[in-house]
Amino acid sequence: MPAPTRRPPPRRVAKAPPVTPRLVLLNKPYDVLTQFNDDQGRDTLKNYLEMPGVYPAGRLDRDSEGLLLLTNDGRLQASIADPKHKLAKTYWVQVEGEPEAAQLAQLRAGVVLNDGPTLPAEARLIAEPDLWPRNPPVRFRKSVPTAWLELTIREGRNRQVRRMTAAVGLPTLRLVRVRIGPFDLEGLAPGAWREVDPAVLR
Repeated sequence: MPAPTRRPPPRRVAKAPPVTPRLVLLNKPYDVLTQFNDDQGRDTLKNYLEMPGVYPAGRLDRDSEGLLLLTNDGRLQASIADPKHKLAKTYWVQVEGEPEAAQLAQLRAGVVLNDGPTLPAEARLIAEPDLWPRNPPVRFRKSVPTAWLELTIREGRNRQVRRMTAAVGLPTLRLVRVRIGPFDLEGLAPGAWREVDPAVLR
C-alpha cells in the first residue's frame, strides 16, 4: 500500500504594508504633457517630479498651465478626477475680445457644446493677473483687444474652458488653472511642486 502523499504546509504570504497616501500640487508649465513618458521625446512631468508611484488626478492640456494634483491613492485619484464629485476648478483665462455682460451671463447660465450643455459656471472679468511670462509668449493681434476672466467650473470635459469661451465668441489665448477645491498655486513657480495633506479631501 503506497504511503499517503504529504501536502506541503500552505505558504504564508506576507501582506504588503499599507501605502501611505500622498498628494502633490504641481504647477505644470506650458507645453508639458500630463504624463510621465512620451515616445516622441516631448516634455513630460518626469522632468519636474521624481516621485515613484504618483499619477495625475485629472488632466491639464499640453497648451494649458497651472495647478495639477498627483497622488498614489487610487480612490483619491478617482474622487478628484471624477466630475460627479463636482470639485470646483478655477481658471484665469486670457481671451481675445472685450467681454460683454451678455457673454458673461451665457457662461454663468451654461453653454451648449457639441457634447451637450455645460453646468452653470462662475464667471467674472478680472484685472490682468501677476503671472510668470509664458514661454513662448502668446501671439496677439494688435488690432484686437484682450481681457482676463476668472472662470470656475465643476466638470472635466475635454478642453471644456476653451470650448466654452469660444462658444460665446471669446477665443482663449492663455489658460492657467489656479485652484482645485481647497488647493491653489500660491508660492509655486512653473515646474515647482509641494506635498500637502490628502486628508483635506476626505
